[in-house]
Amino acid sequence: MKETAICLVDADGIIIAEAKTASEPDAISAWLTERDVPVSRVGLEIGGLSRWLYIELKARGWPAICIDPRRLRGLTKTMPVKTDKNDARSIAQVMRVGWFSIVHIKSAGSQELRMLLANRKMLLVKQIDIENEVRGTLRVFGLKLSGRIQQAAFERQAMELVADRPELAAMVRPMLIARAALREQCAVLHKMMLKAVRGDDTCRRLMTVPGVGALTAVTFVTTIDDPGRFERSRDVGAHLGLTRSSCRSIPAIWT
Repeated sequence: MKETAICLVDADGIIIAEAKTASEPDAISAWLTERDVPVSRVGLEIGGLSRWLYIELKARGWPAICIDPRRLRGLTKTMPVKTDKNDARSIAQVMRVGWFSIVHIKSAGSQELRMLLANRKMLLVKQIDIENEVRGTLRVFGLKLSGRIQQAAFERQAMELVADRPELAAMVRPMLIARAALREQCAVLHKMMLKAVRGDDTCRRLMTVPGVGALTAVTFVTTIDDPGRFERSRDVGAHLGLTRSSCRSIPAIWT
């Protein structure tokens, strides 16, 4: 998070320079500029800050590439000591010989939508966790919230069960207040998602497929991001982990 190890090698694999700089695009760009040598590739192992550094370095004119760490592990696991310095050396060497797989970095718009979906899902999951905790707590005392209860009626039914048990009511009420806050904020994010879907032509086109709603459409669009990176439509199915027979059901949205 704080520092990035850098290794610069020539065409023969000889180390020209090594250093650690702050994990900031300006600091990395300044260090490379100070070396005053032509750079053909700048390799970044995909990770927490890699996407941001990739975008910023590309904007500064550097030929940045994000690479898949799984292939890199075949080289780094042979090292007796694994350090950031040794990792940087390994990345520099695979950049030199071309032994790497490029990771597609999604556009800023897709990343923002994926963050929106992730935050919405997080609030929804926590809401369900609270509901399950309340159900389990009351069940211990023989108070059953059985069956499928509508979201709006859950709080009312829970409080009705503990109406004559003030001690339990005092413990359940804070949980229900927290749940209500989660529901409210989840609804805010859900409206943001629907607004994004309404403004996206591809999402609206996907929703013409029977059974495809707003959530499925926007999730699919943000996962694919750039359809041009797939040579054939059936390659999308393989990318999503579907079998060959399953791929036949994927509609050709982009042509």
